[in-house]
Amino acid sequence: MDALPSPSSSSSPSTLKKVGSERSEVSTMSGLLGLGGGGGGGGGGGEDQRGSSTFEYFGWVYHVGVNSIGHEYCHLRFLFIRGKYVEMYKRDPHENPGIKPIRRGVVGPTLMLEEVGRRKVYYGDVYVLRFFNRLDESKKGEIACATAGEAQKWLEAFDQAKQQAEFELTRGGSARNKLNMETELNLDVHRPRVRRYASGLKKLIRIGQGPETLLCQSSSLGANGSTDGYFERDINDAIEAYEWKCVRTINGVRIFEDVANSENGKGVIVKAVAVIDASADTAFEVLLNLERHQRYEWDMLTGDLELLDSYDGHLDVVYGTFDPRYLTRWHSKRDFIFSRQWFCGQDGTYTILHFPAVHKKKPPRSGYRRTKINPSTWEVRNLNTSMGSNTPRCLVTQMLEINSAGWCRWKKNHCSKFEKSVPYALLCQVGGLKEYIGANPALKFESSTTVIQSKLSEVSVSNAEFEESEVKDEFYDAMSADSSSSDEELDNKDSKLNLALKRTSAADANKELDSEVAPVMIDPSQFRGSLRNGKDEADTNCWTCPSGTGFMIRGKNYLKDNSKVMGGDPLLKLIAVDWFKVDKSLDRIALHPRSLLQSQAGKKLPFVLVINLQVPAKPNYSLALYYASDRPAKPGSLFAQFVDGSDMFRDARFKLIPSIVEGYWMVKRAVGTKACLLGKAVTCKYFRQDNFLEIDVDIGSSSVARSVIGLVLGYVTSIVVDLAILIEAKEEAELPEYILGTVRLNRLKLDSAVRLEV
Repeated sequence: MDALPSPSSSSSPSTLKKVGSERSEVSTMSGLLGLGGGGGGGGGGGEDQRGSSTFEYFGWVYHVGVNSIGHEYCHLRFLFIRGKYVEMYKRDPHENPGIKPIRRGVVGPTLMLEEVGRRKVYYGDVYVLRFFNRLDESKKGEIACATAGEAQKWLEAFDQAKQQAEFELTRGGSARNKLNMETELNLDVHRPRVRRYASGLKKLIRIGQGPETLLCQSSSLGANGSTDGYFERDINDAIEAYEWKCVRTINGVRIFEDVANSENGKGVIVKAVAVIDASADTAFEVLLNLERHQRYEWDMLTGDLELLDSYDGHLDVVYGTFDPRYLTRWHSKRDFIFSRQWFCGQDGTYTILHFPAVHKKKPPRSGYRRTKINPSTWEVRNLNTSMGSNTPRCLVTQMLEINSAGWCRWKKNHCSKFEKSVPYALLCQVGGLKEYIGANPALKFESSTTVIQSKLSEVSVSNAEFEESEVKDEFYDAMSADSSSSDEELDNKDSKLNLALKRTSAADANKELDSEVAPVMIDPSQFRGSLRNGKDEADTNCWTCPSGTGFMIRGKNYLKDNSKVMGGDPLLKLIAVDWFKVDKSLDRIALHPRSLLQSQAGKKLPFVLVINLQVPAKPNYSLALYYASDRPAKPGSLFAQFVDGSDMFRDARFKLIPSIVEGYWMVKRAVGTKACLLGKAVTCKYFRQDNFLEIDVDIGSSSVARSVIGLVLGYVTSIVVDLAILIEAKEEAELPEYILGTVRLNRLKLDSAVRLEV
């Protein structure tokens, strides 16, 4: 395995190792690159689409993959995104004026992205992003970033590029171009518009710190703060039943108890909360780092850790030992095994789940007493910086389940045996993390994104110049073009929410339906799915239809003050639910003979929205929800735009809010209560025909979603899940939001799913 030199820039010398030839690399590049991100918006939303400014993103990434003979390669590359155009360089063009890109192309609307998670490449861990064309998955590839924060920024950057491509497509071009935009995107139709972008002010956004940061696997990265709320009720989109009470403050760390559930006899849920002067990215990297010397500086319990196994980039199993002398008077050595599962939400919040585990690589050891670590979670989210301050801040919350007896004694009497227990040592980790980061200024001020405003420079080639050079390839196609043989070498806003008790009214939602058409009476008794409608809340293995009051949605003044209000009654009526067992994921379930839409009663309905949730498992499952309206959509309404619009529009607007009403608290933390744009989190396929629109949601298309749904399925018989679906409102005329439909799934049984033959 050859060692390759670091970039010949100002970075310090470092080496990476690679196997394989450049020719093999090029042959596997036919599908590389083009992201479409998760929900933050890469710093500029619609300005680049409607105004005279546009965004440019640039920074260092790794191009990783496997060549034709099965050897891994890893190349350091400088990536530049201008509007919908992408260039890849071997060196930083800012430091090497006149350098030509080795590849260039266009980010098309059909490009999809999956966040693969952490992966070990040679001697370091990186965060991998996988790209593919949703119409041709043979066109695919991967890039990698040093930290999760950088990966999120690149998601946002490519999402902006996709939005630019969609915007230009809708503003011009022939019908043939619109139907074949994946392969025949005509760049000449928007020359005047693009030239205006090129002549205006550019916003340059640097992602990452440079090649030396990548090579050193630096974790000192940050992100813009997105929230300023300190309490969970301020940021969630579903109302939770927790009632937290601060029972103790230790060294600036608040200790809370969930008093709402403290009398259930199943243990006590407690949490430690602290504000840390660093970005969420930085805190997350420190928490995930297993390096012993670093953990010794803040973690009194789990300092000696060893990675046993890693799965899917978002789950690993860790073995550890600790010296019990710091906790008890007994001197017998202790060891433990736990799994770590992590993911980043669309709002940039990191969640880490810790479960006690067993592993065949580490059976019980002689001389060690195997200790069961308490189930716990970490949640890390950015806070808005104070006025006039550039120091990033994040809110770190550690939550765990402990035995109620010892906890109650400690809460009443400060001096107790609880302070010599494993749960107490876990709660102290938050304080240790806060002090460790506070004592290392380098971790506090570095940011993964730097915004630079300037007039066009020599390096910033205008989009007009792209057009003149006739860039006609999709970016993943351009990546397959031949490059020089020397490529073998490695070259160098949610603010605090106003939770008013105001609700959206039925009139707000009904304006989306055509008032000139007489409503049809919908009789639910005419429709039966394979999953029965429950009689009451105590019923099991069934569905019911809750109101929308348990969900928080955007209010009339959301664009001015970010206020959210309680949801009202759903626009659509849930008439049936199918719970199917299938050998492989099934699309277009509405066309299956067993679907209610193939019945005479189903064909007479004015409109039906079918949500087909494809659950990956062995076997696979499909949960099909049928929502009906008594009138068709009003022409020109947001609902009509969604029903008959483009897939790009639907992906950007289709939103789901989950809530675990009853169930194991760790499952609640894993699922969360934040709204999710499904089209940006997983692959969604849309099928419009006759009187229905079907949305096939492939949960298995995301490694994060697969991991979470795997956890949920393990507890599915004991949990009650509420779901709300809606169309995200982004313009003032579209506000307030309204809920399309809701469903409550009561303690489903996997074996009750009906076998569906294809």
